[in-house]
Amino acid sequence: MASLTTVPTATAAAGGRRDQREGAEVITGAEACFAHSKEMLRALGFPGGVMPLRGLEECGWVRETGFVWMRQKAPYEHYFRGTGTRVRYDAEVTAYVEDGRMKRMTGVRSKQVMLWVPIVEMSLDGEKRDRIYFKSNVGIGRSFPAAAFADDEGKEKKEKEEDGGKPAGDGAEEEEKEEDAASK
Repeated sequence: MASLTTVPTATAAAGGRRDQREGAEVITGAEACFAHSKEMLRALGFPGGVMPLRGLEECGWVRETGFVWMRQKAPYEHYFRGTGTRVRYDAEVTAYVEDGRMKRMTGVRSKQVMLWVPIVEMSLDGEKRDRIYFKSNVGIGRSFPAAAFADDEGKEKKEKEEDGGKPAGDGAEEEEKEEDAASK
């Protein structure tokens, strides 16, 4: 069952440091967390498919500081076909977020050649914010089209727009049939 709670703001801990999660909106439950993570990504300007975490148990967002976390049952690997990249998400992923940027990320690694490289930042890039730049912990980064990370809903919407409002798949099947008939 999903629930929303707020972590109370406590007095400063010994040494004057505050807990990162104080004042957070905390959501529990797989479906609620998945929906909340998609909503958060879209609010920041990112496509919903850039963090495809489906086994979430808890997620939270401290809007005052921008600290977010997503905790899932087990680590998860995902292959992004649009970029040819394999990404590993640890059981807990954290970051500090602001419009168009996630920084000081933990728990996200990308496989480059034969090495798993930690991703510490991602930001929207380009005049139209149509590219996402991923930065590693050594300052090296790569940029990909944001469209490569569209979630299923975003892909279907884009395909419908390109097909003039037709449901996805209708035009492609007819074109294949016409090509097969022409080649015979």
